[in-house]
Amino acid sequence: MVLSDRTIREEISRGRLVIDSLGDGCIQPSSVDLHLAPLFRVFRVGILPRPYLDVGEPMEGFTELVEVAEGEPFIIQPGEFVLAATLETITLPDDIVARVDGKSSLGRLGLLIHATAGFVDPGWTGRLTLELSNVAKMAIAVRPGMRICQISFLRLSTPAERLYGSPELGSKYQGQTEPTASRAYQDFPKRTD
Repeated sequence: MVLSDRTIREEISRGRLVIDSLGDGCIQPSSVDLHLAPLFRVFRVGILPRPYLDVGEPMEGFTELVEVAEGEPFIIQPGEFVLAATLETITLPDDIVARVDGKSSLGRLGLLIHATAGFVDPGWTGRLTLELSNVAKMAIAVRPGMRICQISFLRLSTPAERLYGSPELGSKYQGQTEPTASRAYQDFPKRTD
């Protein structure tokens, strides 16, 4: 079941659900608004290690981290895909999962907030990486600190036995603090050539 505003407040006050840097007025009827951090990971254009992305290889050299100065916008061109992060750090207990969704006001402009990564497992802690896509025909300016997405919480039928971050799960993004490039290559056996 989706947690209501009352239950979200109770879980936060009990210290079970942690949202560091939770702003005033961000708790909605069944979600919490999250804000955009000033860091963006953009795909480099120009000289690259190879002319394609290989999910079995590290992404070093394909992206660069860009920090936007205070008060400045970040422009996302039509058809562009960039990684961003939330200002808030989220920590989930063993019996709550979360869903991240875009704000409808931004969707009406053509800004998509996540491609596939809208699910947050129990045990997660860190800032969320957002997968921003501009599907509009015009550039979109986003501003660090703006409300960028909403997170809702669902209670599991029983507490999870293995939490995100457990060594045996091979969790790749636990504790991240900035937009993090894909680590899909860690799912493949290490090459010895």
